[in-house]
Amino acid sequence: MATAASLNAAIAAHRFGLGEASLATVGDDPRGWLLAQIGPADTPRGDGLLDTAQALAHVRAEAEKRRMARNPPAGTTAEQVLGGHYREVTVADIRSRLVTAATTPRPFAERLQLFWSNHFTVSLAKGAVRGLVGAFERDAIRPHVAGSFEDLLVAASTHPAMLRYLDNVQSAGPHSRAVAGAARRAQRQQEAPRLTGLNENLAREILELHTLGAETNRAGGYGQADVTAFAAVLTGWRVAPRDSATTFDAAWHEPGSKRVLGQRYGEGPQALRAVLHDLARHPATARFLATKLARHFVADDPPPALVDRLAATYLRHDGQLAEVYRELVRAPESWDPVAAKLKTPEEFVVSSARMLGLNERMFERNDAAGIVLLGQRLHGAPSPAGWPDRAEDWLGPDAVWKRVEWATRIGERVGRAVDARAVASAALGPRLGEASQHQIERAADGPQALALLLMAPEFQRR
Repeated sequence: MATAASLNAAIAAHRFGLGEASLATVGDDPRGWLLAQIGPADTPRGDGLLDTAQALAHVRAEAEKRRMARNPPAGTTAEQVLGGHYREVTVADIRSRLVTAATTPRPFAERLQLFWSNHFTVSLAKGAVRGLVGAFERDAIRPHVAGSFEDLLVAASTHPAMLRYLDNVQSAGPHSRAVAGAARRAQRQQEAPRLTGLNENLAREILELHTLGAETNRAGGYGQADVTAFAAVLTGWRVAPRDSATTFDAAWHEPGSKRVLGQRYGEGPQALRAVLHDLARHPATARFLATKLARHFVADDPPPALVDRLAATYLRHDGQLAEVYRELVRAPESWDPVAAKLKTPEEFVVSSARMLGLNERMFERNDAAGIVLLGQRLHGAPSPAGWPDRAEDWLGPDAVWKRVEWATRIGERVGRAVDARAVASAALGPRLGEASQHQIERAADGPQALALLLMAPEFQRR
C-alpha cells in the first residue's frame, strides 16, 4: 500500500514540478522540497543568448538587413542579405528554455517562470517582437518570480518587448508635442498626419489580463474611461531608437493629470509607477492572481476556499509572491490525489525528457522536440491572453492522436534502451494505477511499453 509520503512525493514531482526520473529526488519531505525552491528562477542554460540590449541591437541590425534587401549591394541577392533572419536568436531562445526546464534541479521555480511568462505573454506571432521574447523572459520574468508582484508587473509592462508587442511605442497623447508637430508637418505637405493619438492595447491588457481581470470589468469595477485614461498615462513610454532601452519621451506624453479607477495621477514618468503600484495592491488583482495560480496548480475550477486564502495571503503580505506560493504548497487542497490537470504539449515533452533522463539530448535537433506539432508553438501564443490553462483546450481528438504519434516516435527512439516498467515505478510510484501497469507489462516490446507509459493517464495528467 502506498504511503502518504510516497504519494505526496509523486504529486510534488508532477503537479508542482516538471517530472523526475526518480521520486527519490523529492525525498520524504515533499513540501520542504518545494519550499526550498522558492526564489528567482534559474539562470538559463544555452549558447547564443542575448540580453535585452543585445537583442534590441540585433533587431535593429535585422531591420537594416531588410532595408538593404530591397536594394541589395552589387553582386548579392536579397536572400543573401537577409541570411537567417531572426532564426538563430529564436532557436537559441527556445532551446535554452527547454534545456533549462529539462535539467533544472529547481523545477517548481521553473514552472513558476513558465506560468508568469504565459501570464505576461509576449508572442512571436507579432513580427515587432521577433528576437526579443527570450530576452523578455530572462530579464523581466526570471528575476522577479518570487519577489513582489509590483516589481514583476513593472518589469514586464515596461520591457521593450511588451511596449512593442502591445503597440505602446506608437501611442502618443492627443495633445502631446509629437502629435502637434506631426499635424503641422502633414499640413505643410498636404497629407494626412501619420501620428494621431492614443493606442489603448497595453492599457487594456494590463487591466484585463495582468491585474484586475476581465471579470472585474464585467462587474463594473472599471470601464472604458479607465482604459483611455490609463493609456494616456502610458504615453511616452517607448523604446529608444539607438540606446537599446526603454525610455520615457516627454514629447509623446499626454499632458495634464489623469483619473484611473477613481484616483488622480499627475503627468510624467512617475505616474505609471504610481498606477501600477495601486493596481498591484487592488483586491481584484489579488483574487485574479489567486484564481489563476490555483487553476494552474490544482484544478481547472479551483476550490473557492483555496482561492480565498491565497488572495488573503497576497493582500496581507503586500503582494509578496513567495508568501502566496508557501500558502499554496501548505494548502491541503493542493495535495488532492486526483490528478485534475492535463499537461500542455511543452510540459508533456519536458517531463518526458526528465523522466527518461534524456535532458538536453531531447532537444539536440533544434526543432523543439516536436512541440509545435503537438499544437503549441513556443514563444508564439496566439494572443496576449497566452496559452489556455484548462484540460478541455488540449483534449481534442486530433490533439490526443498527435500525442500518441509523438509517444510512439519516442518509444522507437529509446524504448529498447530502457525498462519502461522500472521507469514507471521510479518516476510515478504509487500514482501508477493497476490498469496502466498491466498494459505496460503486457506490451509486445520495449518501444510499445514506453509509448504506453508516456500515454498513461497518470503521466499525461498532473
